[in-house]
Amino acid sequence: MNARAGRHMWVAQRVTAMFLGVAVLVHLVTIMVAVRGGLSAAEILGRTHGATAWFAFYAAFALAAGLHGAIGLRNIAMEWLGWRGRGFDMAWLGIGVVTALFGIRAAWGLYAS
Repeated sequence: MNARAGRHMWVAQRVTAMFLGVAVLVHLVTIMVAVRGGLSAAEILGRTHGATAWFAFYAAFALAAGLHGAIGLRNIAMEWLGWRGRGFDMAWLGIGVVTALFGIRAAWGLYAS
């Protein structure tokens, strides 16, 4: 990997970390408000059904988490195991995409329920 690509990955991981910090806070506050209000699972699903803003939020959350996690695990594997190369980078990219797709699928389940 060249220095430019490494710099882009460093920036991507820091930007996703900033987004994830805010997203986790929003997620936790939402859970606390829902639980405090005594909402049941059915009521929560009723509120999230068709809520495009929540779907967009959780889809972005899943994308950021998938990218952030994949970059971080890739860096750990490079440092601890010495794994390097284009195939190695593509494998971690694939893991990040699959992880993000799982999260987006879960968000879609809430949106389309």
